[in-house]
Amino acid sequence: MAEVRITSLHKRYGAYHAVKGIDLAIADGEFTVLVGPSGCGKSTLLRTIAGLEDISEGEIAIGGEVVNDMRPRDRDVAMVFQDYALYPHMKVAENIGFGLRARKMPPPEIAERVNRAAAMLGITALLGRYPRQLSGGQRQRVAIGRAIVRNPRIFLFDEPLSNLDAQLREEMRGEIKRLHQGLKTTMIYVTHDQIEAMTLADRIVLMRDGVIEQSGAPLDLFEKPASRFVAGFLGSPQMGFVPGTLARNEAGDAIRLAGPIESLPLPAGRMPAGIADGSAILLGIRPEHVSRASGSAPGPGIARIDAEIELLQPTGSRSFATLRLAGTPVLAELQAHDVSRPGQRIPLDINLNRASLFDAATEKAL
Repeated sequence: MAEVRITSLHKRYGAYHAVKGIDLAIADGEFTVLVGPSGCGKSTLLRTIAGLEDISEGEIAIGGEVVNDMRPRDRDVAMVFQDYALYPHMKVAENIGFGLRARKMPPPEIAERVNRAAAMLGITALLGRYPRQLSGGQRQRVAIGRAIVRNPRIFLFDEPLSNLDAQLREEMRGEIKRLHQGLKTTMIYVTHDQIEAMTLADRIVLMRDGVIEQSGAPLDLFEKPASRFVAGFLGSPQMGFVPGTLARNEAGDAIRLAGPIESLPLPAGRMPAGIADGSAILLGIRPEHVSRASGSAPGPGIARIDAEIELLQPTGSRSFATLRLAGTPVLAELQAHDVSRPGQRIPLDINLNRASLFDAATEKAL
């Protein structure tokens, strides 16, 4: 079993409190991604699990065994870093098997494990090459292979794809996910890239200022963010946030806005309970929730507006168009030929059934 349980974990560097009372349970075989902006504590948390950093308070248990005072080499974890850290004077096969030789494993078993890992990663033809003869993606595969041959209880990845270009990052994301599906080993992966988090994770742990802001399945965080921070961090392009006030009237519940578009009707049942009429809120709208209006009347929870397009960003099959609601820029994800130029006015439908509401003061979801 390789369940990881973290209880009330704190990490301080002098007066700086990097990790602030984290409680986290990671199930055996789960792929958990720690994500968040730089300085949020995600890499520090990973390094405490590996034993590379001593904790200030709390407890870390792996497979039911408390490892607080255990040396890194005795925790049975394998770590893949951003820096490949390959030995330049050793060939690929020697690099992959180095840790096994250090543990005095018999040469035939080392060869068997190296060959099996190389086949799994598609680098068998590279075993006789030196690191200088490899591309960045190939070097990262070698670094992952060095971790695989150890057959650890847990794999720890600390931003392993940061040094790769966009195409290689996409390719390696697929390789890592395929690797997890094959090995079914617990993996904890650190990144600041929300695309990596969404595509790889069984569960995302989104951190902010040393604490967990929200944890759950990727689509749960994307569709039901607990705060404005979560909603703004996940999604590309980002969610737009429009200030307004809640309004209860005879015509039905609505969000009152400033400017030419005075209000947007709330779908039935979306008025937050216990929130006073006139309360300041933020309306969260993702680009995919705004589309060009069709000729038919809008359905329930769909607000139809006439908007001027300020900026147009074609991407091929679709275009991102910038409009303004209550003076706030909002993106619409449109089909490639829905709008031809900036300055054009077109009818748009906003799907308020999928919009998010946040308290303007606390920025928590309503």
